[in-house]
Amino acid sequence: MSETTLLGLCGSLRMASVNRLLMREAGRHFGAPMVEADLRLPLYDGDVEAAGMPEPVLRLAAQIAAAEAIVMACPEYNKAPPGVLKNALDWISRVKPNPLAGKPVALVSATAGRAGGERAQTMLRAMLAPHRARALGWPEVLVGNASEAFDAEGRLLDARYQTALSGLMERLRAAAR
Repeated sequence: MSETTLLGLCGSLRMASVNRLLMREAGRHFGAPMVEADLRLPLYDGDVEAAGMPEPVLRLAAQIAAAEAIVMACPEYNKAPPGVLKNALDWISRVKPNPLAGKPVALVSATAGRAGGERAQTMLRAMLAPHRARALGWPEVLVGNASEAFDAEGRLLDARYQTALSGLMERLRAAAR
C-alpha cells in the first residue's frame, strides 16, 4: 500500500460550514489525498430500497469500501448529530456486506457552542456501533466557538486544536495499516 486512502464525510451539506473546514484540515493533517463523499442522498425509504438501491447510495458505499480510513465531521444540531449523517448511516446499513465494518473512523466536530459537539459525537459513536466500525476514542477533537477558530485559509488557529487533530490523524493512519 503506497498511500492510505482517506474518505471524508461531512454532516453539514453547506460548502462553507466550519465542519467542512475542520474535515479538510483533518485531511491535511492526515497527509494523503482525501476524497469528500456527497451525502445528498434521498431520505431512507424501504419502498425506494425495494425498487432498487439509489445510485448515490451505491456510490457512497463503494467509496466507503474503497477507503482505508474515514474522517467524519459531525455538527451538533439541537444537541444531536445532523439527520444527514443518520440518513447516510441508515442507507449504508442496507448494503451487504456493510462497507463500514472494521473501518477505522475518526470523529471531529466544530460548533458555535463551548462544548464543540461532544454530545453529537457521543451519539454518533452509538450510531456507528451496529456498523461495527472502529471509531477512535482519542484524542477528541471538539472545536468550540468555531466561527472564530479558523483563519481565512481554513486553518485552525489554536495550537491545542492543531495538536489534538494531528494526534487523531496519526492514530487514524496507524489504524488503517
